Amino acid sequence: MILDRTEPHAVLATESAGQPYTSLIAYALTPDAKRLLFITPRRTQKFKNILRNRRVSLLIDNRRNTDEDYMSAESVTIMGTARPVKRGPTRMELATIFARKHPRLTRIISSPATALILVQITVCIHVTRFQSVTIWEVK
Repeated sequence: MILDRTEPHAVLATESAGQPYTSLIAYALTPDAKRLLFITPRRTQKFKNILRNRRVSLLIDNRRNTDEDYMSAESVTIMGTARPVKRGPTRMELATIFARKHPRLTRIISSPATALILVQITVCIHVTRFQSVTIWEVK
């Protein structure tokens, strides 16, 4: 996914009391582009929301808030299921992937107060020029 190489942040949408709840996050894709990683303090609303409802969506885009964005901006909406990754070798491997993209967050990743969240991607929707839409399912 091309936006993964250029964009460090995404908007995460979870559900809280029947309403959408959005959060800005730093993210990384796994090398197979089938899973997405992000970190969050365990005390946050987004973490609590994920524990109650694992279904999430994320928006990654490359807009720069210029007039050119109307025809040149791209976005990808990702849908999937999220879960915290338990401590152990798998978490260490996934944390390394995240830290490669976000080295300044390395110390935060290892904190016991921080959850590493793994999103299993099910659908991606790529939009260019505000009207050209490509949808693909991830298997």
